[in-house]
Amino acid sequence: MVSTYNDLIDSELLADIVSVSKATLIKWEKNGKITPLQCETGKKYRLEQLTEFKEIREILSSTWDLEQTVRPLRKFSSIELFAGAGGLAIGLEKAGFEAVALNEIDKHACNTLRANRKNWNVIESDIRNIDFAEFSGVDFLSGGFPCQAFSYAGNQLGFEDTRGTLFFEFSRAIKETQPSVFLGENVRGLLEHDHGRTISVIKSVIADLGYTLIEPKILKALFYRVPQKRERLMLVGIRNDLVKHSKFQWPSPCGNIFVLKDALKTGELYPDDVPESSGQNYPKKKEAILDLVPPGGYWRDLPDHLQREYMQGSYFLGGGKTGMARRLSWDAPSLTLTCSPAQKQTERCHPDESRPLTVREYARIQTFPDDWQFSGSISSQYKQIGNAVPVNLALAVGKSLIALLNSIELKPAFEQVSPDPGVKNEPYQMNVFSETISESVHPLQNTDAIRQTVQ
Repeated sequence: MVSTYNDLIDSELLADIVSVSKATLIKWEKNGKITPLQCETGKKYRLEQLTEFKEIREILSSTWDLEQTVRPLRKFSSIELFAGAGGLAIGLEKAGFEAVALNEIDKHACNTLRANRKNWNVIESDIRNIDFAEFSGVDFLSGGFPCQAFSYAGNQLGFEDTRGTLFFEFSRAIKETQPSVFLGENVRGLLEHDHGRTISVIKSVIADLGYTLIEPKILKALFYRVPQKRERLMLVGIRNDLVKHSKFQWPSPCGNIFVLKDALKTGELYPDDVPESSGQNYPKKKEAILDLVPPGGYWRDLPDHLQREYMQGSYFLGGGKTGMARRLSWDAPSLTLTCSPAQKQTERCHPDESRPLTVREYARIQTFPDDWQFSGSISSQYKQIGNAVPVNLALAVGKSLIALLNSIELKPAFEQVSPDPGVKNEPYQMNVFSETISESVHPLQNTDAIRQTVQ
């Protein structure tokens, strides 16, 4: 774990926080934009000199600790679509949501959900065949509509891809259930897809449904107690009739950045070392190649003749291809996990041993609890975990959503009533994460006391 609350951070962490390469940092050093310090442990930067970066300012002004105290004012019911192995569902449950239904088409993922939460209503079906009218009036609806259609790892066909059209099924579910709030999540590539036209269509559909969309935001998982450089696009919508009563704030970043060591070793994230489990293996020839790659290294760390042999025609193409022959480092967050740790384009090799990460190592990096068991073949388990929303990221977003629903729930208490009928009444605009409305009352935890205070 690396604390960003102290005065100094290293170059690798800074590059991860502001989403640039180390080469860019060197360029900034040369033109005087940033000034490093040479320390015994390597190059460092003072946080106070980095406040021009929005990410650093957000860390320094974070209300993370306060946000963790948020509790639901009542039971908020939820539906999750495209639930997968349950990463988003676990996080939302921890935040305080109570699922009334979870939909998933993959039988192995459904078995995973049922095995771990016998009380969950898991609907194993193609979403096109579900009538959501029976869930009308649910408080909250969420879902990560399939992202392959918008992913840089796919063909980026968007709505031309049949998986892309599942967004319209997501929309149909919103129309039939009319939740107070919804959450959609996807890959960051959705924002830029088709020169922004795809997200424009999505915004238009949401507006037609009668919802106000909060400006979509890309959240970096490493800011939310996830030891991984994963990014997800979040879309939050509020039903139009509730917008004037609502207050929303994206989760603040946690001041501690967790690294691979925190995922796999005893520490703050987990009380024990990662349990042993099954996993894929490399062919002997590939294992011999990875033996020569240092922790944090990749194919460019090989001798030139082996680079040419391993990369073949790709050796002469542009781009870093940093995922190939890639060995992870103990002291940095993991690269984004994919559906397989052994694919040549997206290697996720153990930092010490020349093998892919195991299933439980994969699950730890996605912050699943150790007692969460996955069903199906090894390949299916990797796929389920790789496709999941990291549990701790889902929890952080869930806290913000609970606070949003709390603000809607409190609308009668915070409407200022003027004795003059000629004066327009304006809703009281609360900060959903403010500590108190009086010296002793927390607005997110005690509804009756708040109403008494206001009255």
